Amino acid sequence: MRRLALDVGDATIGVALSDELGITARGLFTIQRTDVKSDMRKIMETVKEEGARAVVVGLPLNLDGSDSVQTQKTRDFAAKLGNRLRSNAMADVDVVLYDERFTTKMAERVLIEADMSRKKRAKIIDKQAAVIILQSYLESVR
Repeated sequence: MRRLALDVGDATIGVALSDELGITARGLFTIQRTDVKSDMRKIMETVKEEGARAVVVGLPLNLDGSDSVQTQKTRDFAAKLGNRLRSNAMADVDVVLYDERFTTKMAERVLIEADMSRKKRAKIIDKQAAVIILQSYLESVR
């Protein structure tokens, strides 16, 4: 079963996809956010094209596990996505919130170790964070 992962930020959304067996994750692309309707349309198109059965949305909790302003924005985004999926005959696609603490830092570390310039890292950090979110989720459900 394929799963899609999202690293939702205010300016961009990183997108990653699992393989059919749910073993590995790979980065797909980064969505430059314009408006919720366009963002949702791109995500739903990707779910349909890739045959994803679940969308894992990274939940940015504070270090102590409490919610932040961004946590609530992400919860709202995930709820809207779930509603859109249901209203577009994709009710069988689950939307799962998954703790994403430290994923952006881990993604940055991976890219630095790959000797990537700061400018290049900025372009793909969200996609790489989505890969880490999805890989962590896949390992947790095995």
